[in-house]
Amino acid sequence: MVNIGIVGGTGYTGSELLRLLVGHPHAAVRVITSRADAGQRVADLLPMLRGRVDLRFEDPETAPLSECDLVFFATPNGTAMQQAPALLDAGVRVVDLAADFRIKDLSVWERWYGMEHASPALVDEAVYGLPELNRGAIRGARLVANPGCYPTAITLGLLPLLESNLIEPARVIADGKSGVSGAGRKASAALLMAEVGESFKAYSVTGHRHEPEVEETLRLATQRQVGLTFVPHLVPMVRGIEATLYAALKGSGADLYDVFAARYAGEPFVDVVPVELPLETRGVRGSNLCRIAVLEPQGKGTVVVQSVIDNLVKGAAGQAVQNMNLMLGFAETAGLDSVALAP
Repeated sequence: MVNIGIVGGTGYTGSELLRLLVGHPHAAVRVITSRADAGQRVADLLPMLRGRVDLRFEDPETAPLSECDLVFFATPNGTAMQQAPALLDAGVRVVDLAADFRIKDLSVWERWYGMEHASPALVDEAVYGLPELNRGAIRGARLVANPGCYPTAITLGLLPLLESNLIEPARVIADGKSGVSGAGRKASAALLMAEVGESFKAYSVTGHRHEPEVEETLRLATQRQVGLTFVPHLVPMVRGIEATLYAALKGSGADLYDVFAARYAGEPFVDVVPVELPLETRGVRGSNLCRIAVLEPQGKGTVVVQSVIDNLVKGAAGQAVQNMNLMLGFAETAGLDSVALAP
């Protein structure tokens, strides 16, 4: 068994990491931190873990994280860049679920995240943790930047089209919808059920910080400059992301389903489905799966891609465990082979 640490264990992604790791055949959580709840039993605050986790939350300043083989940071932006260098120096591998190491262009990162980067030397080293794109590099990485939830759904939906040069990259539209857990576990009037229920709204229409993450990832992967317009929406559900993607096709004749099926053949966590089958977030809820459908409606020259994930699993904790598996030499699917929850 390898020893795992989690920094920030009381948020949605931290608790989701615990849920997944308690069933992992090769990894055991030995240290979990919470500044506000240090000393409290984990199972008292997260009752779904009663009988499965016999740990107490520890203060991150004194927790023995350097004794772990790998540490996950399930923390707000700006935390991992402060603490990761010392862990890496101690030989601990790190997966950051926040955005500290996702964007290589530091001027772009600092503009969107509103702070100076504390570990610029590590940004170049960090591997962007989308296994379907960077599997080989992740295997040898000390530091992995776990992708954002929207970027996971959007990038997986656009990659086959850009790699095959099938679309005009200068104008791509991503219409994203997310459940409220994507905003994290925090007290906010805007996220109360009475505020979210029976309503639907767009937010960050003038610009969202996941937009430059997607643009840079696609540019580095395909050597094509993508002009992305991304508008996220909040929907009255807890889990799930649906991204509907639109782009102009360069020509006709390509079998779009075959292009996607070939690109993701053998990928354990991407399922390309025929357009006649229903595609909805509940079909992936609780699983590490990204399910994708692609079509050209009525042959009018516009491709439409639908991409659905569970934002807390493939969009966060599940993908982090997938990255851990690659980094530590385990089967990529270890601890992640659960079937989606239904209803």
